Amino acid sequence: MTVISSVKNLEALSLSIVTEFDAGVERVWQIWEDPRQLERWWGPPTWPATFEKHDFVPGGAASYFMTGPDGEKARGWWRFVAIDSPRRLEFDDGFADENGEPVADMGTIHGVVTLEPADGGTRMTVLSTFESEEQMEKVVAMGMEEGMKGALGQVDAILAEHATA
Repeated sequence: MTVISSVKNLEALSLSIVTEFDAGVERVWQIWEDPRQLERWWGPPTWPATFEKHDFVPGGAASYFMTGPDGEKARGWWRFVAIDSPRRLEFDDGFADENGEPVADMGTIHGVVTLEPADGGTRMTVLSTFESEEQMEKVVAMGMEEGMKGALGQVDAILAEHATA
């Protein structure tokens, strides 16, 4: 499995997941940049994602839904804060209602993705920072950590499939 560490830090209101891949930084960047590749891994294996919008520019937005095994849809949104291709991505992330509008009482999670060369491949760190201890506990209790590990565990197959891309 590609996940090498997962650290919850309640004091820092953060969840950090570190993964390593046998692909170059530019190739790993594509799994964020290309919505068709992104939707193949964003979300746990039993909750595949569909990106309806993916305006991958600073200030741009993304909207998506994940479909559960019983057809239930969980919607989300992103706002791209900063993009430094192919090394760093910052975005705000939140839950959305059935119309794709942000669910205010769930708050916003700030995500920072960093990619760096490591042992002939790439080390990717996904750092999620929460607004409050209550929000962090709620989202972690909903399965965010396990879901992210499962989602990231799907990336190797996509990278292998597109090895020459």
